[in-house]
Amino acid sequence: MADPTPQEPEAPQPRPAEEPALPWLEELPPRKIVAELDRYIVGQEVAKKAVAIAVRNRWRRSQAPDDIRDEILPNNIIMIGPTGVGKTEIARRLARLAGAPFLKVEASKFTEVGYVGRDVESMVRELVDVSINMVRGEREDDVYPTAETRAEERLLDLLLPPVPSTPTLPQPHIPGGAGGTEPGASRPLFVVSSKGDVTPKVAEADAEAAERRRRTREKLRQQLKEGTLEERDVEIEVQQQSFPMLEMMQPPQGMEGPDVNFTEMLQEILPKKKKRRTVHVHEARRILVDEELKKLVDMDDVVNEALDRVENHGIIFIDELDKIAGERGTQAGPDVSREGVQRDLLPIVEGSTVQTRYGYVRTDHILFVAAGAFHVSKPSDLIPELQGRFPIRVELSPLTEDDFVRILTEPENSLIKQYSALCAVEGATLEFTPDGVAEVARVAAKVNERMENIGARRLHTVMTTLLDEALFELPDYPTKRIVFDANAVRDRLAKIVDDEDLRKYIL
Repeated sequence: MADPTPQEPEAPQPRPAEEPALPWLEELPPRKIVAELDRYIVGQEVAKKAVAIAVRNRWRRSQAPDDIRDEILPNNIIMIGPTGVGKTEIARRLARLAGAPFLKVEASKFTEVGYVGRDVESMVRELVDVSINMVRGEREDDVYPTAETRAEERLLDLLLPPVPSTPTLPQPHIPGGAGGTEPGASRPLFVVSSKGDVTPKVAEADAEAAERRRRTREKLRQQLKEGTLEERDVEIEVQQQSFPMLEMMQPPQGMEGPDVNFTEMLQEILPKKKKRRTVHVHEARRILVDEELKKLVDMDDVVNEALDRVENHGIIFIDELDKIAGERGTQAGPDVSREGVQRDLLPIVEGSTVQTRYGYVRTDHILFVAAGAFHVSKPSDLIPELQGRFPIRVELSPLTEDDFVRILTEPENSLIKQYSALCAVEGATLEFTPDGVAEVARVAAKVNERMENIGARRLHTVMTTLLDEALFELPDYPTKRIVFDANAVRDRLAKIVDDEDLRKYIL
């Protein structure tokens, strides 16, 4: 029974092969976007629907007539709900759906000018970097077979260095000599075509050597494909990338200012240093493929495409928005910078031009999705101008005990499936009976009621406490089959759940 079980967690693995086949996020109909989110997030249908409509509207705008296209502004969203109900998970799963540049930031990291923290405009610069990497990755995927072929030829040149060519000059005519050559010396032969073209004729010995060299090269090529030369050492010349002294010249965090990268500028000016390294064939192949990809990908085209995607398809998710909201008019203590952050954030959300190292970017059509628990503050505590820039508000419902049961079983990345995969590595099987799953959900809901409600994150603490002993003893476990029913879960967690002081620290 223990032998076939390790293959069980690997059954759903063909899924990653399907994900790249998805069209662009904005080309998906809203129902399809919701279906993709349903694979990982339980409930919260209202929030999923609002996000799907907002994302689909980006594509609808791109298909609109030119005279009205620039007038259609994105409908920014605020998701309101307690912690652990799926706000951030919706953002993470949106980022996995390919096509649109996506960035998640935390509002509490930003402060107004004069306070230690991140510059608000840095979120747009980071989004540009994400887009550059995304487009460059797509371009590299397109030319990767060509880069591999070129790298293989260079690798063969390293394994079988080419013979230096020695040009043969015609022998000078020496008067009085017999033909102008010494005995035994071979004279070059030339072939004249009917058009008068003169080409040197290759001697038979040279032809045999060339044919022998070709066969050796093909044999090495076959060995490379079979992987028998992976551990052989080769010497390659690589360009030195890092300049330690230049990296020390970076501005400190919070004082970035306009994004002028002095390190890159100086690296362009300074001469390129090269050094020779002795590496294994598999490492040499990786280095050579990277060099060939840099030659094949046109970075100017990548930058232009990336900036266009940021301006027309970019999505920025601002988490913890409630941390910069407070009662207006109170200017005391550390809260003094909160309203300042909102005022710095306002022009970015409203639409402005931000300077980046690749050029200027307009933020008018970037979609902003904000989220916050709003335990202490309310959305109305935001400054009115910022409230107006987030016209759509979606409230996420707290999770119930039934939701916990679904979270433990339905999503493709559920905790039970994750722990089952970990146990399968050791050749063991982990099983939860339906009443065992219900008991875990009941304990998590009960602890959330008695203590701070942290939503689905409570399932992590409960499952970790439940399985810590089994995972510790797993390599020497006698049965290699672990089953948790309601009684087993209750016996394992009863002491902790009943002891209030112990529960505070463990659950």
